[in-house]
Amino acid sequence: MKDRSFLESIFEGTLWKGRLIAILAVIFGMVGAIAIFLVASADIWHIAVLTYKYFFANYHPENFHEILIGGIIGAVDLYLIAVVLLIFSFGIYELFISEIDDAEESEVGSKILAIHNLDELKDKLGKVVVMVLIVSFFKKVIHMDFSTPLDMLYLAGSILALALALYYMHKGAH
Repeated sequence: MKDRSFLESIFEGTLWKGRLIAILAVIFGMVGAIAIFLVASADIWHIAVLTYKYFFANYHPENFHEILIGGIIGAVDLYLIAVVLLIFSFGIYELFISEIDDAEESEVGSKILAIHNLDELKDKLGKVVVMVLIVSFFKKVIHMDFSTPLDMLYLAGSILALALALYYMHKGAH
């Protein structure tokens, strides 16, 4: 251990302990994830109730299929955003606070949520964010009206761009 002056020792100790402020990002990231999981689950429950009414209570809205598909895709989108917050919270905790002992003992958590540096965190978050964007794209496409051949060409080009993005994202992982 090297010799440090008293002032240097206090400053470096304070600076090192200052990293613990990151616990706020962890706590509120988890609170946000829980809130979004609850909202997405409530949306799915609402869709399930509408489906029950459709089959058993003679409730037949004209755009039932659009409501059903839009609601489910919207909930999947919210679930993916909640997963982004979970990964962010776990990553920040492991990078700035401490390793998560329970995750290391778990076979599942050690692979999915193991984050050893900032690049791994960015990579995991980036992949989930791309999935959120893809789901959001399809949510928007469902409600669009394609009236010209050019509209269909734009749709095909967009789907091709998404497929290429997924291909290169997957290829980069290997």
